[in-house]
Amino acid sequence: MTQSAARERIRAFLSRSFPDHDLRDDEDIFALGFVNSLFAMQLVLFVEKEFAVTVDSQDLDLDNFRSVDALVSMVESKTAGRKS
Repeated sequence: MTQSAARERIRAFLSRSFPDHDLRDDEDIFALGFVNSLFAMQLVLFVEKEFAVTVDSQDLDLDNFRSVDALVSMVESKTAGRKS
């Protein structure tokens, strides 16, 4: 999967949750107040299901989930070396 495809999937998921906000790729969704504990778990489950990866305990750093850019980077690192 390309980085742009991952970015589009992540943006689509987040835009369904925050329809009234035009989220920039570098915007911190935690600082904006959009994330509660339930949504954080939904976000982890989305990443695992959508990109067929396992989010390990060491991946559960808030910095991996703060923004579209951060999520794309984490997904990229988890899928590196995978055949498309």
